[in-house]
Amino acid sequence: MSTNDANFMLFPNINDCSYVSCYCEENVWKLCEQVKKTHPSELSKCYAVFVSNERRTVPLWRQKAGRGDEKLVIWDYHVFFMHNPSPNRCLVFDLDTTLPFPTYFHKYVTETFRSDYALTSEHHRFFRVIPAEKYLAEFSSDRRHMRRPDGSWIKPPPSYPPIQTNASTHSLDDFICMKPGKGPGAVYDLLHFVQQFYKPPDRNIGTKTQN
Repeated sequence: MSTNDANFMLFPNINDCSYVSCYCEENVWKLCEQVKKTHPSELSKCYAVFVSNERRTVPLWRQKAGRGDEKLVIWDYHVFFMHNPSPNRCLVFDLDTTLPFPTYFHKYVTETFRSDYALTSEHHRFFRVIPAEKYLAEFSSDRRHMRRPDGSWIKPPPSYPPIQTNASTHSLDDFICMKPGKGPGAVYDLLHFVQQFYKPPDRNIGTKTQN
C-alpha cells in the first residue's frame, strides 16, 4: 500500500505498540524503532516531539491521566510521535491521549494544547521536534528520574533494558530542555509549531474565477 493512500497507517493496531505508563519518551523511541523495522522509507518523515517549558509545568487536555470531563493534566513534560508524509498530511500518535490513535495534527493540537493566550507565561508550551532517526541515535535514559531517593521506583519501568548509546547513558534532560540552539532538533513555541506542521489546503484550487 502506498504511503500516499489515505488508509495507510504506520501502526494499524495500538495494542501492538510498546507501552509503559509514565515512560512516554521510551514509548515514542519504540515507535520510531518499529517504523525503522517495518517501514524504513517512512522514517525520514517521522518525528519525536517533546513538550515542556522552563518551569516544567505544561497543561495538556484529553490525557488519559487527566481529571474531569476535559481530562486536564499538568505534566513536567510529555512526548508524542508525528508522521508527516506530505505537506498537507500530518498525523499525531499519542499513546496517552483519549483522542483517536492517530489524530490529525490540527485536531490534536487544538484539543490537547488549545491556546497559550488564556494561560500564564509559566504554563506556555514549547516543543522540541527531533527527526526520528536522530532520536533513535541520540536518546538515552537510565531512568534515574523515575526513582525515589531510596532507590525505589515511582512507577514500574519497562521490562526491556534501559536505552543507551555509545556516547551517553542518560541524555533525557537534553531533550526536555527548551532552550533554542541547545540540544537536538528544533524548538518552537505553540504558534510556530502549528505554522510549521499544519498546512491548510488551498481553497482556491479548482474554483472557477468569475469574469
